[in-house]
Amino acid sequence: MDSSDSARRVTAALATAGITDVVLAPGSRSAPLAYALAEAAERGELRIHVRVDERVAGFTALGLALGSQRPAAVVTTSGTAVGELLPAVMEANHAAVPLVVLSADRPDELRGTGANQTTRQAGLFGVHVRAAVDVPAGTDPSPYLARALAESRGVNGPAGPVQVNLAFRDPLVPSMPSTHTDAEVTSEAGVHAASGMTGGDSAGPDRGTTTAAPPSGAGARTVVVAGDGAGELAAVFAQHLGLPLLAEPSSNARFGSSAIGAYRLLLEGFGPRIERVVVFGRPTLSRPVAALLARTDIERALYVPEPPAWFEEGRRPERLIGTLDELVAFAGRGPDGWLREWREAGARAEAALQLLLDQEPALTGLHVADAVWENTADNLVLGSSNPIRDVDLMASGDWHPLEVYANRGLAGIDGSISTAGGIALAAGIPTRLLVGDLTFLHDAGGLLLGPGEEEPDLQVVVLNDAGGGIFGLLEHGQPATVERYGTAVERLFGTPHSADLAALAAGYGVRHRLISTAAELDAALAEPVTGRLVLEVRTDRAGLRGFHARVKQAVLAAVGH
Repeated sequence: MDSSDSARRVTAALATAGITDVVLAPGSRSAPLAYALAEAAERGELRIHVRVDERVAGFTALGLALGSQRPAAVVTTSGTAVGELLPAVMEANHAAVPLVVLSADRPDELRGTGANQTTRQAGLFGVHVRAAVDVPAGTDPSPYLARALAESRGVNGPAGPVQVNLAFRDPLVPSMPSTHTDAEVTSEAGVHAASGMTGGDSAGPDRGTTTAAPPSGAGARTVVVAGDGAGELAAVFAQHLGLPLLAEPSSNARFGSSAIGAYRLLLEGFGPRIERVVVFGRPTLSRPVAALLARTDIERALYVPEPPAWFEEGRRPERLIGTLDELVAFAGRGPDGWLREWREAGARAEAALQLLLDQEPALTGLHVADAVWENTADNLVLGSSNPIRDVDLMASGDWHPLEVYANRGLAGIDGSISTAGGIALAAGIPTRLLVGDLTFLHDAGGLLLGPGEEEPDLQVVVLNDAGGGIFGLLEHGQPATVERYGTAVERLFGTPHSADLAALAAGYGVRHRLISTAAELDAALAEPVTGRLVLEVRTDRAGLRGFHARVKQAVLAAVGH
């Protein structure tokens, strides 16, 4: 089997397995796959998205998988190109995203010989993939693909990334039509793929997460914490039992009568009265929530209906519960007045926040977060650092975007533009991305699209405070630290810059608009999201620590703590 025939079997297996999107970064060793993908795209079996930068390609594929809720593939040539995918693979690992890496390689006789762009790339991703298979040159890749695709969907555990390393010998360009008809190749590869996918959608093995029935929680002062990926079930659960819901924005559970706004500031007063906590998803945003979950004087339960991707067995302190009946028994119904107290405090906190923002002379991250949440009816993607935390503080439970995404697997700032672009392309849904300036600059290459490439409907809102504002709110911004280390804190953590975002966007052929007032922001956000547009909102981070101290003081005063 020559390289072209092998590549055709790869694309046939992808199409049979229901993979409709493949992101390709150009290269020579991966040429057989490129030609085979072109043939498959011409037949209408899948879409190809070309990206010059492999890191951009990896995160674009990650976004496509997130937005479509099915595996997406990324193709690279050999050498350092494969290593550039590591950040996206790591994120996919911890977030249980089915990302399929198709890495082209030299044949075995060239490995270890010093051949150009050749390294030991089989198994390069180590513990971060569910499976890594190395397909020798001249070998039918179909059974290897079947195994890897099944693992990506979670046949033996949580879903996640896989690597299929494909060795190709010269010639790398098809020299004649394949001796197989397209139908024969698709049929044979499909048999292997289908046989490997039989159990792909089944639940993982019973892990025995809890052996004894949990105690009855009737009347306990319980709260429900919804972290990233919790889903609507968390909101329904809390509302059904009359329990306060402390939901992060990317939980997609921040709605309904139990959702509490500005909850992280309320925990200072309510925390000592909490007796039990039920956790859905993965909470990572708030130190007060982390402190709550670390307490040993309260009972804690984590709902784990399927094998988890984000923690190792035995490493979490909560009781692991796999069924809703057990979870209901643990949580119990809230005592009279418990939810009402939270709701009243949340309403007063939200009113205090709005009053404070109305009195601020300049736009802040909280202004932007509030406006973005309230004006987004389609998909919303939130970058790490301050933007998602600002939304967590400001988002009300009276309104929710269609779907909220965030790369919270490892919460890095890399790949945000590319991920959002992939999400927008997955189902053709207009998508808004909120990021800080450093996150924007980190993935500016994600704005690059070649002529003829499908353009996502993507609006990028950039909160530009000329550096890393989050560090000013952490220990690094404390007066004693600043006094001791002086300008080193600003240089090493604030990382100031003078990048011209308008010029940068123009260089990539993307529209740009500078926003100076709240009215301008609301007007811009009210417009339909079509094509690509960068909305830049400039703010000053010099007074950010003092501003957030005033925010906390205003909320605590409003709720009587």
